Amino acid sequence: MNKRSIVEARDADLRLSIVALERAARRARELAASTGTALIVSRNGAIECLEPSAQDDAAQAKDSDGENP
Repeated sequence: MNKRSIVEARDADLRLSIVALERAARRARELAASTGTALIVSRNGAIECLEPSAQDDAAQAKDSDGENP
């Protein structure tokens, strides 16, 4: 298995896949919040169900940490 970081990949699609995944996650949070639907996530190997109000708090916390562009 290759130990290099994905951002060092030669293939542009592979390099940009992280950005695409972050964009998809952001859109999923927005959609779940707008429809009042719980969001299912995996954190540290544990499956969690986030209610819409908790999603907003988690998204704001991540944005303030600089995790999400």
